[in-house]
Order: sequence, then structure tokens, then C-alpha cells
Amino acid sequence: MTSWQILVVGTLPDEVRAAFDSAFSARFVGSLSSSDEAATLSAQKDAVVATIDTRMDRAWFAALSPSVKAVATYSVGTEHIDLAAARERGIAVLNTPDVLSDSVAEVAVFLMIGAARRATESIALIRSRNWPGWSPVQLNGMELCGKTLGIFGMGRIGRAIAERASAFGMTIHYHNRSRLPQDQEKRAVYFDSLEGLLATSDVVMLAAPATAETVGLFDQSRLALLRPGAILVNISRGNVVDDDALIAALESGRLLAAGLDVFNREPNLDPRYFDLPNVFMLPHIGSSTREARLRMGQVLIDGLRMLAQGRAPSNRV
Repeated sequence: MTSWQILVVGTLPDEVRAAFDSAFSARFVGSLSSSDEAATLSAQKDAVVATIDTRMDRAWFAALSPSVKAVATYSVGTEHIDLAAARERGIAVLNTPDVLSDSVAEVAVFLMIGAARRATESIALIRSRNWPGWSPVQLNGMELCGKTLGIFGMGRIGRAIAERASAFGMTIHYHNRSRLPQDQEKRAVYFDSLEGLLATSDVVMLAAPATAETVGLFDQSRLALLRPGAILVNISRGNVVDDDALIAALESGRLLAAGLDVFNREPNLDPRYFDLPNVFMLPHIGSSTREARLRMGQVLIDGLRMLAQGRAPSNRV
């Protein structure tokens, strides 16, 4: 155990709570309901660990005790954190990169298969207890072997998805801010424009983070570039997609289907999605495995320990 005292905000798995409690002198709270509470509970704490549903804006940082040296988010994404405010306070920010790749990639493939094979309709049919039996014209979907998967965002998660999709016999195309080194491409084809990627893909996988450049990027004009009968899968953030544009493309049949694990305004997603049989939806479970949750906790523990020792952790944002 280090000498650091930490405040843990949010609901964590029991094993992760135990790991934090073993590594530090930890206090656990469900939430911080006010600035006054943030100031009181962070007093004499060296670090605050919080889940992604804790909005760490400028007022939140201003309320923290002067003793706080670090904030650790139990997530990869940092869009809920005012990083400029953290820098102004001299507070280090840690996240959980690289430990979710396999879990999220598995769900991405699950969504792709579910969308292609009409899983929502199939589940509804068999659970209705009215399935009439096998038929050669019943719920025929898209075979993925031989199709082209276009990945928008070829980071660690994107590359893990590409590896799995390649085993299905899919051709991999991708668009990134910059081209990958050859040893990381593994025969994937680079497109220097998003428009070129969209025009050549049977399935488009969104695996890029939400940034000022990507929010709302997949609007009507870009979705119109997709091949008729294409599939869109989103495991990044809901706000990179314009709901009106995607729903219109699905309703018209121009897009065959969508696989969605993330939504705008979660958990209050657009109710029109519930009525679309060609949408295969999951409740943001990309990283929801016991293994990933434990790794997320451990990478934050390791990073905080390094900060306590005056060292520079690799997961500092």
C-alpha cells in the first residue's frame, strides 16, 4: 500500500474496489452531488478516481481540495473531463488505454454479425413463439466472407477488430489521421480520405474517439456515400453519428442494417431506434467483461503508484 489517500467516485465491481482498497487508503462514494461535497470529500486526498458518468468540468476542478494531485478516470475516453482546467490546477489526469481492446473488438464483431444476420428480427421471431419452422426465404442476411470492412479509426481497438474480421475472410480498408507502419497494417488498405473509405466498404466500423472533428461527422452527406445495402457499426461514441440521417437511411432501406453499442444522450437514446428491425442494439457493453474491468482498475492503480513515486506513468493523458 502507498501512503496516498484516494477518493473513489462511482460504482465499481467488487474486485476492483478491493484492489483500490488494498493499494491505497481509499474512501468510496456513489457520486458527488455538489461542489461543496466535492471540496469536503476530497480534503486531504491525493487523488480522485471517478467513473465516466462524473462530469469533471471547470467548476468540479475548482472545487477539489488543493491536496489533490491526480484525477484518474475509469475509462478510455476523456471527453467528460476539462483537461485545460486540470492543467491549470497542475492536476495529472490518468485514463485506461490499451486494456479494453480485446473486449471491445469482440463486441464489435458481435454487432457486425448481428446486423448482417438480422439478429433482432430472428430473436423477436423465436421469442414470439410463432416461428413456423425453417424456410429458404426466411430472414436471409448478408454473408461477411468476401466483403470489405472499412474501419474508421485504426488504433489498438481498430486493429484488434481488423485481425478478427480478417479471419472471416473480409478485406480490410481503413482511414486514420495518418497511415500505420507497415508491420501494423497487416495487408489492410489505407485510404487518405474518409470519403474514399466509405465508397468502397460493405461494412463501416466506427472506432474513432469523439473529438471536435468527429462529432456529427456521419451525417446525411457522408452516409449517402456508402454503398447501397451497406452496414454501419458504431462502437466509438454515439455523437459521431447524426441520428436523423442514420434512421432515415435505415428506414429507406438504403442501409441494410446497423449495429450500435453507443448512442447520443445515453441512456435516453432516440426512441425511433426501438422500432427499426434492422438495428441490432446493445447497451454500451463494449468493455463489459470481468477481465477488462479488472485491467482498467489495475492500470489506474499502477499509474497512481508511479505518480506517488515521482515517476511518469504511460497512461497519463
